[in-house]
Amino acid sequence: MKKKIKTPWPTKDAMRQIYELHLWGGKEFDFYSGFGSHDEKIKQPYVDAVIDFFKSHHYQLTVCDLGCGDFNIGKQLLKFTKHYIAIDIVDNLIERNKTLFKDDNLEFHCLDIVKAKLPKANVVILRQVLQHLSNTEIQNIVKKLSRYKYLILTEHLPNGTFEANKEIISGQGIRIKKNSGVNLLKAPFNLKIEEETRLTAINLGANKGVIVTTLYNL
Repeated sequence: MKKKIKTPWPTKDAMRQIYELHLWGGKEFDFYSGFGSHDEKIKQPYVDAVIDFFKSHHYQLTVCDLGCGDFNIGKQLLKFTKHYIAIDIVDNLIERNKTLFKDDNLEFHCLDIVKAKLPKANVVILRQVLQHLSNTEIQNIVKKLSRYKYLILTEHLPNGTFEANKEIISGQGIRIKKNSGVNLLKAPFNLKIEEETRLTAINLGANKGVIVTTLYNL
């Protein structure tokens, strides 16, 4: 009998390690998705802006949250949607979320969003997810976005001018150390959109960058 060769899953392994070792902080929590999901100065303007958008559609949007993390953000958005599909690559994180957060219009799935077929929805949320992925992985996700009407994208970007979309290895870090950040409208991604609206821009101070959330009509 031939020995089965285990296929490496570096992004999943990297994300699992981040949570297990608390590389984004929050050692007092079982799972912690970083200061961007917990710092009130960053979190609340985002939550308020997204809720306003959901309200403008009379609570009738189905939302697909790609990279839901510890769900500290998603739990505040849930009641303003028709249906909320929360996805993450870390299996034990999703099992924990299923235990803690229950609602008739909520479902959790453990999926690799780079490889898997994504659920149907009106809106896709990508909140500080792409910034941790390689360009090849981002390209695979971008190919799937055309099935959605709206994209709410949040990225941590450098202050001032920068070269977009420099390559990185997927994991804990982001492109800001290379004075770069993700811009889906530029090469190699070239996302086609009909309209864009800036929802929030949270400046973290000198040399720390800005966290920008943009609504795209696809």
